[in-house]
Amino acid sequence: MNKDNTHKNEASCCSTEDNHDGHSHGTGIISFKTYIPSTVSFIMLMIGIAVDYFNVLPFLKGWIRIIWYVIAYIPVGLPVLKQGWKSIKRGDVFTEFLLMSIATVGAFVIGEYPEGVAVMLFYAVGELFQAAAVSRAKGNIKALLDVRPNEALVFRNNEYITVDPEIVKIGEKIKVRVGEKIPLDGNLLSDKAVLNTAAITGESKPDSILKNEKVFAGSINLEGVIEIEATKEFKNSSIARILELVQNATARKSKTELFIRKFARIYTPIVVFLAIGLTLLPFFFIDDYVFNDWLYRALIFLVVSCPCALVISIPLGYFGGLGAASRNGILFKGASVLDAITKVNVVVMDKTGTVTKGVFKIKEIKTSGIIEKEMMSYLIAIEEQSTHPIAKAILEYKLAEHTFKSSEITEIAGKGLKGIVNEKEVLVGNKSLLALYNIPVPSETNAIVESVIMIAVAGKFAGYVVIADELKTDAHAAVRKINNVGIDKVIMLSGDKDSITQKVAKELNLSWAKGAMLPEDKLNEVEILKKQPNIKVAFIGDGINDAPVLASSDVGIAMGGLGSDVAIETADIIIQTDQPSKIATAIKIGKSTRAIVWQNIALAFGVKLIVLALGAGGLASMWEAVFADVGVALLAILNAIRLQKMKWE
Repeated sequence: MNKDNTHKNEASCCSTEDNHDGHSHGTGIISFKTYIPSTVSFIMLMIGIAVDYFNVLPFLKGWIRIIWYVIAYIPVGLPVLKQGWKSIKRGDVFTEFLLMSIATVGAFVIGEYPEGVAVMLFYAVGELFQAAAVSRAKGNIKALLDVRPNEALVFRNNEYITVDPEIVKIGEKIKVRVGEKIPLDGNLLSDKAVLNTAAITGESKPDSILKNEKVFAGSINLEGVIEIEATKEFKNSSIARILELVQNATARKSKTELFIRKFARIYTPIVVFLAIGLTLLPFFFIDDYVFNDWLYRALIFLVVSCPCALVISIPLGYFGGLGAASRNGILFKGASVLDAITKVNVVVMDKTGTVTKGVFKIKEIKTSGIIEKEMMSYLIAIEEQSTHPIAKAILEYKLAEHTFKSSEITEIAGKGLKGIVNEKEVLVGNKSLLALYNIPVPSETNAIVESVIMIAVAGKFAGYVVIADELKTDAHAAVRKINNVGIDKVIMLSGDKDSITQKVAKELNLSWAKGAMLPEDKLNEVEILKKQPNIKVAFIGDGINDAPVLASSDVGIAMGGLGSDVAIETADIIIQTDQPSKIATAIKIGKSTRAIVWQNIALAFGVKLIVLALGAGGLASMWEAVFADVGVALLAILNAIRLQKMKWE
């Protein structure tokens, strides 16, 4: 996580983190020892109140009573007084520490000793709860990502040795035992692996990986010893990238958060001067003016005005949103992005790798005057010599026996391949290739929008294979969920053929779509959309060619599993699971976070204004002031941590 600049406890009250706005809260673990000073003060306060109201322990009278309350005040008050003095010395005069110090010392001056102790005690207890809540919010994010592998078992000099993952080189072989974390991104050398990829994708169910498929650092090996080949250095691995993204996320504040920080700097000195005015100005307008009464009202005013609830609950709300997103395999690059996604009303998406799997599969096989097995044997014999992605899809066709061998393979640019198989000339390619050799093809192929591979054997048409990219399993649900969160306009911009793009768009019921687009074409389309009034655009993509439009859109969303490093670096949001349905989840989390933040702002201001009015009129005591400060802060915290418990699917 971010380095929190956390200081050790100066005493009981708060484990403080110095901020320029004067508000401080701990982010470390709250130990039992931290509660001891508050407990001592509480016990002494209860004894003092019992003496005052029930006349027990008659020796606690006069100066002894004053000393008793002073001793009760010191454990919780001294750290605040010291922190206030430190803030003043560095030029930060008007802080919450000053407010609480003036209020409680003033209460002692006018003889309200129990209330002076009580205000500081409840403030201290509130700080402890706040520190614990922040610790939990940050801890949830950190625990989710605290999967940095600390060792790697690497094959060197004919044996496996344990080394730091950061010194493992690309191409080295690594052994991972059951229960261990995979230390670097790589390819699986073993036949099969079952992995827990929750740290990377947010998905808790085991993931089965086959030989030569990718595995990611931070995944946990669940079954058997496996071997992998490192394909990235640790600093470039998926887990290192996630850790860096989350560390940076907490540093990127939302506009609301930044406003509240600036507001607190202006608000606090105004409160101090208003309190002085409330104490002194009535002297000139009220006949029966009593200094102590108006000072007491001013002290209540100071306690109520402490901006704790605002300054802590707002960042806590954003921490909760970031943590909730991380647990769902979504990484926001900062609280500002949580705000930005709530304003999106148009979603533009790429096709390949975003709503489709980006992997070609055989969709249909049609033969003419030849059996399927024989035709596929000719086709495979030719395609074995090709490295094209379509060739890979064809080679996945399972033949029980394949003995055909090819020779004299020639590539005809833009058309396909020609070769000799079993002493017969075989053509494999598009219609143009067969037309070049005057071989007619059936008219039915004209209606096919997907990629079609034509096969001709010995000068005769033998059939065709339809190759298509499959839709992701949640593609339909993704569009439906995006519509359900209030976004009706979902658009597709793709570099694939327009006919294929239109077919996919129709199948997914999108608003409109365009295909055959270059990166600059996509960028131009998004820029045109953004120029329309009140339009905020989110773009979802996964490739290097999507980077310009990801950067230009109001919110850029990249697929983090299959996505290119350039796209991931450029985007504002990373979907680690590669599931487009997570787009709606990200929008829900953003909207819920913003709602809770504004609920807390309304709660804090509403209650404080009411108690301020009552206090100024002499109708509220220090006890109501404590509730308006610490009580409201705690209510705001409880509201904020709801984000960490919500279900989003």
